[in-house]
Amino acid sequence: SSGINAEYGGDIVDIKGCGTVTTGMPYKVYHGKTGRVYNVTKRAVGVIVIKRVKGRILAKKLNLRVEHIRHSKCRDGFLKRVKENEAVKKEAKASGENECTRKAHVN
Repeated sequence: SSGINAEYGGDIVDIKGCGTVTTGMPYKVYHGKTGRVYNVTKRAVGVIVIKRVKGRILAKKLNLRVEHIRHSKCRDGFLKRVKENEAVKKEAKASGENECTRKAHVN
């Protein structure tokens, strides 16, 4: 089985059903969704996913085997931007000028 090495509570994961392992599979509605790990067991993880049902938004708890989840890369860009902004702020403070670190609009 090809599982993820370590899943910890609070990690953001993408749900992607793997056809070779039929146990612990997500229902088709959850395929491609992103959720947060809230429980870790020997072979599976518990994931909280947001699901829209008619006009309501519900937090659903799913128990999935590790073969059906991947670490999400949705936060990598944000964390990279934060690190770059901190470096720019530190450099600007040393030189005594103000530097704008806001995201620029793309037209």
